[in-house]
Amino acid sequence: MSSPSHPEAQIFDAKAFAAHILSSPRNLAAVLDHTLLKPDATRTQVLQICEEAATHKFACAMVNPTWAQLAADTLKGTGVPVGVVIGFPLGATLSASKRDETARVLKHGAHDIDMVLNIGLLKSATTADYEAVKQDIRGVVELAHGAGAIVKVILETCLLSFEEKLRASELALSAGADFIKTSTGFSTGGATVDDIALMRGVAGARAGVKASGGIRSLADASAMLHAGATRIGASASVKIVNELSGKEQAAATPASGY
Repeated sequence: MSSPSHPEAQIFDAKAFAAHILSSPRNLAAVLDHTLLKPDATRTQVLQICEEAATHKFACAMVNPTWAQLAADTLKGTGVPVGVVIGFPLGATLSASKRDETARVLKHGAHDIDMVLNIGLLKSATTADYEAVKQDIRGVVELAHGAGAIVKVILETCLLSFEEKLRASELALSAGADFIKTSTGFSTGGATVDDIALMRGVAGARAGVKASGGIRSLADASAMLHAGATRIGASASVKIVNELSGKEQAAATPASGY
């Protein structure tokens, strides 16, 4: 893949960023997407994560589309945005469906749109398929940016080869993504330090990199930040922040989903 024409624009100091974020619980909370994407999540649980997001000032409260309006209504006036997943978790829905879903959740108050890349098209590896992947993303990006929202593209790195991760990252960025993101948390693996470093290497300072899937402790979050992540998706956000503030000792968390 070709190198960017302005390499000086690609510099990102992950060490300095991580030091700043880990300097206080509030700074750390500001990069955590507090996430509840379980298929059996209830209204009560959605209200709870919204309350936690407002209390800790997390980067967003990330929910499934059906809960977008409830989350937006609950978080109104708190300064905490709503995040919603699109084409989740397979990425194999029609581009028109992804655009329609995006338009609807934007009307319901979503600000962070985390969409799943079309993994099968990417792996088909023809010029036409790569273009289709890019247009699939661009359709969502155009709608989101038109509404003042942002887009994070989920690559599902556990299903990709090294070359495919590079290609997926570049396609997402060329389509206008604000972040590239590792995982849905519902496939065969989650975020790894190596994948974050690879994605940051492609993104440089052009876009954010979000680590998600399997991040359940302060140590996990710290490792991702030092590798180049600027956003972290986790269901254990409260625990992670409390570890930094000294309110909670590291403890085992069930290994499922986010």
